[in-house]
Amino acid sequence: MRIHGLQLPVEKRTDIALTYLYGIGRSNVRQILEKAKIDGSIRIKNLSEDEQKRIQQVMDTYKVEGDLRAEVLANIRRLKDSGAYRGIRHARNLPSRGQRTRSNARTKRGKRVTIGAIKKEIAMKMEGSSTSKAKPGGAPAGKDK
Repeated sequence: MRIHGLQLPVEKRTDIALTYLYGIGRSNVRQILEKAKIDGSIRIKNLSEDEQKRIQQVMDTYKVEGDLRAEVLANIRRLKDSGAYRGIRHARNLPSRGQRTRSNARTKRGKRVTIGAIKKEIAMKMEGSSTSKAKPGGAPAGKDK
């Protein structure tokens, strides 16, 4: 069964398979199946042509997949263009709904990048390599005259 350009998994129950569509969750599925008068426990492969058509007709009233994605992107672009706080947060790839960023927000900000502080071992290696070099003038390293 194909809905809005997406092939639904045929082995899944109807109420689960419909959630594969972007913008359709469990509560929406319940409403769709209620309007189409279809039991959610029926597998997709066991749906008749009439039942598939009824689901298609009910689904046409919902904004899903490409249309919904385009609308969400347009909303984010509008926030960025207007210079709103939420738009600035989207542009900087930071959380836009008030979450803290000091210790969390890894999924939004990405992999950790250490800035400023260096580890003791690295500092010792850097210090050790700079003192082992011979000074100009032939004096041994580490001794001042």
